[in-house]
Amino acid sequence: MTDPIADYLTRLRNAIMAHHRVVEVPASNLKKEITKILFEKGYILNYKFIEDGPQGTIKVALKYDPETKTNAIKCLKRVSTPGLRKYTGYKDMPRVINGLGIAIISTSKGVMTNKEASELKIGGEVLCYVY
Repeated sequence: MTDPIADYLTRLRNAIMAHHRVVEVPASNLKKEITKILFEKGYILNYKFIEDGPQGTIKVALKYDPETKTNAIKCLKRVSTPGLRKYTGYKDMPRVINGLGIAIISTSKGVMTNKEASELKIGGEVLCYVY
């Protein structure tokens, strides 16, 4: 697999389109950090790290509105790919839907949202947009 982050986002996207409640993805440290950010910002209902075998898995419970059956995540878009990396400084930090969505940034201080990176005045690689 050349791009595990794109695979992670695609598995989430496919589970949302199929209206699944839970999706399992192979674990990595970067995927765990992205999952924690999605949970903190309210895009997923819950998550669980399962240590089985050398790699482990992540169980993600997706969040749906009980009345309209719509998901909290409208779009997951991969920005930086292995073939074309996208980096940004803190002055040119991307704004997703004029501040309503989040961009997940991989910085020297760890994985964080675009707002947190702007406050700390550090740039990094733009991994994905979520809204």
